[in-house]
Amino acid sequence: MQSSCAEILAQVSDRVLEITIDRPERKNALTMAMYSAMAELLNGAADNAEVRAVIISGTQGVFTSGNDLMDFLGGSASSADSPVFQFMLALYNFPKPVVAAVNGPAVGIGTTMLLHCDMAFAGSDAMFQMPFVNLGLCPEYASSYFLPRLVGHARASELLLLGKKFGAEEAAELGICNAAVAADEALDRARAAAAELAGQAPEAVRLTKQLLRKGTQQVGMEVIRGEAGHFQQRLVSEEFKEAATAFMEKRPADFSRFE
Repeated sequence: MQSSCAEILAQVSDRVLEITIDRPERKNALTMAMYSAMAELLNGAADNAEVRAVIISGTQGVFTSGNDLMDFLGGSASSADSPVFQFMLALYNFPKPVVAAVNGPAVGIGTTMLLHCDMAFAGSDAMFQMPFVNLGLCPEYASSYFLPRLVGHARASELLLLGKKFGAEEAAELGICNAAVAADEALDRARAAAAELAGQAPEAVRLTKQLLRKGTQQVGMEVIRGEAGHFQQRLVSEEFKEAATAFMEKRPADFSRFE
Protein backbone atom coordinates (compact mmCIF):
# COMPACT_ATOMS: atom_id res chain seq x y z
CA MET A 1 0.00 0.00 0.00
CA GLN A 2 1.25 3.48 -0.86
CA SER A 3 0.56 6.81 0.76
CA SER A 4 -0.61 9.77 -1.32
CA CYS A 5 1.33 12.17 0.93
CA ALA A 6 5.08 12.24 1.56
CA GLU A 7 4.51 13.13 5.21
CA ILE A 8 2.49 9.98 5.87
CA LEU A 9 4.52 6.80 5.60
CA ALA A 10 2.91 3.41 4.96
CA GLN A 11 4.33 -0.09 5.06
CA VAL A 12 2.72 -3.53 5.23
CA SER A 13 4.68 -6.35 6.84
CA ASP A 14 3.36 -9.67 8.13
CA ARG A 15 -0.26 -8.54 7.64
CA VAL A 16 0.23 -5.37 9.70
CA LEU A 17 -0.07 -1.92 8.12
CA GLU A 18 2.08 0.70 9.81
CA ILE A 19 0.95 4.30 9.29
CA THR A 20 3.62 6.74 10.43
CA ILE A 21 3.19 10.50 10.75
CA ASP A 22 6.40 12.06 9.45
CA ARG A 23 6.56 15.85 9.66
CA PRO A 24 9.07 16.32 12.47
CA GLU A 25 9.98 19.90 11.55
CA ARG A 26 6.43 20.88 12.60
CA LYS A 27 6.13 18.35 15.44
CA ASN A 28 4.03 16.16 13.14
CA ALA A 29 1.24 18.75 12.92
CA LEU A 30 -1.45 17.38 10.61
CA THR A 31 -2.40 19.06 7.33
CA MET A 32 -5.40 18.34 5.14
CA ALA A 33 -3.20 16.34 2.75
CA MET A 34 -1.99 14.19 5.65
CA TYR A 35 -5.54 13.54 6.84
CA SER A 36 -6.54 12.55 3.30
CA ALA A 37 -3.65 10.12 3.03
CA MET A 38 -4.47 8.45 6.33
CA ALA A 39 -8.15 8.16 5.42
CA GLU A 40 -7.26 6.59 2.07
CA LEU A 41 -4.92 4.09 3.73
CA LEU A 42 -7.50 3.04 6.30
CA ASN A 43 -10.28 2.75 3.75
CA GLY A 44 -8.04 0.69 1.51
CA ALA A 45 -6.94 -1.56 4.36
CA ALA A 46 -10.50 -2.21 5.49
CA ASP A 47 -11.17 -4.55 2.56
CA ASN A 48 -7.60 -5.73 2.04
CA ALA A 49 -7.17 -9.34 3.17
CA GLU A 50 -3.42 -8.77 3.43
CA VAL A 51 -3.99 -6.36 6.33
CA ARG A 52 -5.26 -7.73 9.63
CA ALA A 53 -4.13 -4.96 11.98
CA VAL A 54 -2.92 -1.36 11.83
CA ILE A 55 -0.34 0.58 13.84
CA ILE A 56 -0.39 4.39 14.01
CA SER A 57 2.74 6.16 15.26
CA GLY A 58 4.89 9.24 14.71
CA THR A 59 8.54 9.76 13.83
CA GLN A 60 11.41 11.19 15.87
CA GLY A 61 9.79 10.91 19.28
CA VAL A 62 6.60 12.80 18.39
CA PHE A 63 3.09 11.40 17.88
CA THR A 64 1.39 14.58 16.66
CA SER A 65 1.07 18.15 17.93
CA GLY A 66 -2.45 18.23 16.51
CA ASN A 67 -3.85 20.20 13.63
CA ASP A 68 -1.84 22.65 11.59
CA LEU A 69 -3.56 25.91 12.55
CA MET A 70 -2.85 27.50 9.17
CA ASP A 71 -5.02 24.82 7.53
CA PHE A 72 -7.80 25.49 10.02
CA LEU A 73 -7.99 29.26 9.67
CA GLY A 74 -10.08 28.79 6.52
CA GLY A 75 -12.91 27.38 8.62
CA SER A 76 -13.79 24.30 6.52
CA ALA A 77 -11.89 21.65 8.43
CA SER A 78 -14.92 20.02 10.03
CA SER A 79 -17.34 20.06 7.11
CA ALA A 80 -18.72 16.65 6.15
CA ASP A 81 -16.49 16.39 3.07
CA SER A 82 -13.32 17.69 4.73
CA PRO A 83 -10.22 15.47 4.96
CA VAL A 84 -10.34 15.71 8.76
CA PHE A 85 -13.88 14.37 8.90
CA GLN A 86 -13.09 11.66 6.36
CA PHE A 87 -10.18 10.48 8.51
CA MET A 88 -12.40 10.48 11.59
CA LEU A 89 -14.98 8.32 9.81
CA ALA A 90 -12.34 5.98 8.38
CA LEU A 91 -10.83 5.29 11.81
CA TYR A 92 -14.17 5.21 13.64
CA ASN A 93 -15.64 2.65 11.25
CA PHE A 94 -12.46 0.65 10.65
CA PRO A 95 -13.38 -3.03 11.14
CA LYS A 96 -9.95 -4.35 12.13
CA PRO A 97 -7.87 -3.66 15.24
CA VAL A 98 -5.84 -0.46 15.44
CA VAL A 99 -2.92 -0.08 17.84
CA ALA A 100 -1.28 3.27 18.60
CA ALA A 101 2.30 3.89 19.72
CA VAL A 102 2.57 7.30 21.38
CA ASN A 103 5.77 9.22 22.01
CA GLY A 104 6.15 12.91 22.76
CA PRO A 105 3.28 15.35 22.17
CA ALA A 106 -0.18 13.92 21.51
CA VAL A 107 -2.24 17.10 21.23
CA GLY A 108 -5.90 17.51 20.28
CA ILE A 109 -6.80 14.77 17.84
CA GLY A 110 -3.50 13.16 18.85
CA THR A 111 -5.32 12.28 22.07
CA THR A 112 -8.92 11.97 20.90
CA MET A 113 -8.08 9.47 18.14
CA LEU A 114 -6.84 7.12 20.87
CA LEU A 115 -10.45 6.85 22.08
CA HIS A 116 -11.14 5.05 18.79
CA CYS A 117 -8.05 2.86 18.68
CA ASP A 118 -8.35 -0.62 20.16
CA MET A 119 -5.06 -0.51 22.03
CA ALA A 120 -2.44 2.14 22.73
CA PHE A 121 0.99 2.14 24.36
CA ALA A 122 2.50 5.37 25.67
CA GLY A 123 6.20 5.99 26.03
CA SER A 124 7.37 7.69 29.22
CA ASP A 125 8.02 10.84 27.15
CA ALA A 126 4.40 11.08 25.96
CA MET A 127 2.44 14.20 26.84
CA PHE A 128 -1.29 14.37 26.17
CA GLN A 129 -3.51 17.44 25.89
CA MET A 130 -6.92 18.38 24.51
CA PRO A 131 -6.66 22.20 24.41
CA PHE A 132 -9.86 22.87 22.48
CA VAL A 133 -11.32 25.45 24.88
CA ASN A 134 -7.87 27.09 25.16
CA LEU A 135 -8.12 27.70 21.40
CA GLY A 136 -11.68 28.99 21.52
CA LEU A 137 -12.95 25.70 20.10
CA CYS A 138 -14.99 22.79 21.44
CA PRO A 139 -14.37 19.04 21.82
CA GLU A 140 -14.26 16.89 18.70
CA TYR A 141 -14.27 13.26 17.63
CA ALA A 142 -16.97 12.38 20.21
CA SER A 143 -14.56 13.12 23.05
CA SER A 144 -17.39 14.90 24.90
CA TYR A 145 -19.22 11.55 24.94
CA PHE A 146 -16.53 8.89 25.24
CA LEU A 147 -14.16 10.65 27.64
CA PRO A 148 -16.67 11.05 30.54
CA ARG A 149 -17.71 7.42 30.04
CA LEU A 150 -14.08 6.38 30.32
CA VAL A 151 -12.71 8.61 33.08
CA GLY A 152 -15.78 10.08 34.81
CA HIS A 153 -17.39 13.50 34.52
CA ALA A 154 -15.05 15.36 36.89
CA ARG A 155 -11.81 14.18 35.24
CA ALA A 156 -13.24 14.72 31.77
CA SER A 157 -14.23 18.28 32.73
CA GLU A 158 -10.70 18.98 33.95
CA LEU A 159 -9.15 17.62 30.78
CA LEU A 160 -11.54 19.32 28.34
CA LEU A 161 -12.46 22.60 30.06
CA LEU A 162 -8.95 23.41 31.26
CA GLY A 163 -7.00 21.62 28.54
CA LYS A 164 -4.90 20.00 31.26
CA LYS A 165 -1.71 18.25 30.15
CA PHE A 166 -1.06 14.74 31.43
CA GLY A 167 1.63 12.15 30.98
CA ALA A 168 1.87 8.48 30.11
CA GLU A 169 1.26 7.12 33.61
CA GLU A 170 -1.93 9.16 34.00
CA ALA A 171 -3.07 8.18 30.51
CA ALA A 172 -2.71 4.53 31.48
CA GLU A 173 -4.46 5.15 34.81
CA LEU A 174 -7.38 6.81 33.00
CA GLY A 175 -7.65 3.96 30.50
CA ILE A 176 -6.73 6.07 27.48
CA CYS A 177 -3.70 3.83 26.97
CA ASN A 178 -3.14 0.18 27.85
CA ALA A 179 0.23 0.82 29.45
CA ALA A 180 2.97 3.35 30.06
CA VAL A 181 6.31 1.95 28.96
CA ALA A 182 9.87 3.16 28.46
CA ALA A 183 10.11 5.77 25.72
CA ASP A 184 12.00 3.46 23.38
CA GLU A 185 9.58 0.57 23.93
CA ALA A 186 6.26 2.11 22.82
CA LEU A 187 6.54 1.13 19.16
CA ASP A 188 7.90 -2.34 20.02
CA ARG A 189 4.94 -2.98 22.32
CA ALA A 190 2.52 -1.81 19.64
CA ARG A 191 4.19 -4.04 17.08
CA ALA A 192 4.05 -7.03 19.41
CA ALA A 193 0.35 -6.48 20.07
CA ALA A 194 -0.40 -5.98 16.37
CA ALA A 195 1.52 -9.13 15.46
CA GLU A 196 -0.46 -11.13 18.00
CA LEU A 197 -3.72 -9.69 16.68
CA ALA A 198 -2.71 -10.47 13.09
CA GLY A 199 -2.15 -14.09 14.10
CA GLN A 200 -5.64 -14.50 15.55
CA ALA A 201 -8.66 -15.82 13.64
CA PRO A 202 -9.45 -12.76 11.49
CA GLU A 203 -13.23 -13.06 11.34
CA ALA A 204 -13.41 -13.68 15.09
CA VAL A 205 -11.28 -10.57 15.70
CA ARG A 206 -13.48 -8.40 13.47
CA LEU A 207 -16.67 -9.70 15.08
CA THR A 208 -15.34 -9.15 18.59
CA LYS A 209 -14.38 -5.57 17.76
CA GLN A 210 -17.84 -5.02 16.31
CA LEU A 211 -19.53 -6.41 19.43
CA LEU A 212 -17.31 -4.39 21.77
CA ARG A 213 -18.46 -1.18 20.06
CA LYS A 214 -22.05 -2.06 19.20
CA GLY A 215 -23.59 -0.37 22.23
CA THR A 216 -21.97 3.00 21.54
CA GLN A 217 -21.43 3.00 17.76
CA GLN A 218 -24.60 4.79 16.71
CA VAL A 219 -24.61 7.32 19.54
CA GLY A 220 -20.91 8.01 19.02
CA MET A 221 -21.51 8.71 15.33
CA GLU A 222 -24.29 11.15 16.19
CA VAL A 223 -22.02 12.94 18.66
CA ILE A 224 -19.18 13.14 16.14
CA ARG A 225 -21.51 14.84 13.66
CA GLY A 226 -22.98 17.15 16.30
CA GLU A 227 -19.59 18.21 17.62
CA ALA A 228 -18.38 18.79 14.06
CA GLY A 229 -21.19 21.27 13.44
CA HIS A 230 -20.26 23.25 16.55
CA PHE A 231 -16.55 22.97 15.73
CA GLN A 232 -17.20 24.37 12.27
CA GLN A 233 -18.89 27.41 13.78
CA ARG A 234 -16.10 27.89 16.29
CA LEU A 235 -13.48 27.96 13.50
CA VAL A 236 -14.94 31.22 12.20
CA SER A 237 -15.48 32.71 15.66
CA GLU A 238 -13.63 35.74 16.96
CA GLU A 239 -12.48 33.69 19.95
CA PHE A 240 -10.68 31.20 17.71
CA LYS A 241 -9.18 34.02 15.64
CA GLU A 242 -7.78 35.58 18.82
CA ALA A 243 -6.42 32.22 20.02
CA ALA A 244 -4.83 31.40 16.65
CA THR A 245 -3.31 34.87 16.34
CA ALA A 246 -1.95 34.67 19.88
CA PHE A 247 -0.45 31.24 19.14
CA MET A 248 1.34 32.54 16.05
CA GLU A 249 2.50 35.65 17.91
CA LYS A 250 3.69 33.44 20.79
CA ARG A 251 1.66 35.27 23.42
CA PRO A 252 -1.19 34.28 25.77
CA ALA A 253 -4.66 34.60 24.24
CA ASP A 254 -6.73 37.45 25.69
CA PHE A 255 -10.42 36.58 25.94
CA SER A 256 -11.28 39.48 28.28
CA ARG A 257 -13.33 41.37 25.67
CA PHE A 258 -15.64 38.45 24.96
CA GLU A 259 -18.97 37.83 26.73
